[in-house]
Amino acid sequence: MQAGIAPTRTGARFLKEGKISNSMASLNDSHFDLFGLPAQFALDPAALDHAYRTVQAQVHPDRFAAAGDAQKRIAMQWATRANEAYQTLRDPLKRATYLLHLRGIDIGAHDNTAMEPAFLMQQMEWRESIEDAAAAKNVDALDALLAELRDEERVRFEKLGALLDSGANQAAGEAVRQLMFIERVASETGSQIERLER
Repeated sequence: MQAGIAPTRTGARFLKEGKISNSMASLNDSHFDLFGLPAQFALDPAALDHAYRTVQAQVHPDRFAAAGDAQKRIAMQWATRANEAYQTLRDPLKRATYLLHLRGIDIGAHDNTAMEPAFLMQQMEWRESIEDAAAAKNVDALDALLAELRDEERVRFEKLGALLDSGANQAAGEAVRQLMFIERVASETGSQIERLER
């Protein structure tokens, strides 16, 4: 262990006698395992940030500037792996999709577009509201729609967490697909607001 680096639940797995050791941790570990976090939807953002910083402090390529090429390459692999894992876990939708992947569920967002009839009707209403407000250059209506969409997301994320916690993976997959659509509509609404406010 290098001087000044205290062993931690996550980062200590990467160093052995001052060198990165592939035998202590695997690049194939889950994102949750990488950071020493429970594989669940509800995550403490502060704990995730701390775990990420701990891992990065252990494997950052700058720490291995004087090391051999193999150690530099391994450090870069681990730093890249930590960044990818962090970006996935900090985003609730990506985290849910990843959890489902770990459970063997492919949400098939690109080829599985089947949705409940009630949700399809809601989609059409949101789209019409965007078109009508944009045509009328009504920023207030778009702001109200965006607030409605954000509220809908919040409620659906709470339901998604309950579905994942209870192991209702197929229903959680459907919820993820719906949330992906809501995020696209919210993004489109935000773009229309920006366009009209220029």
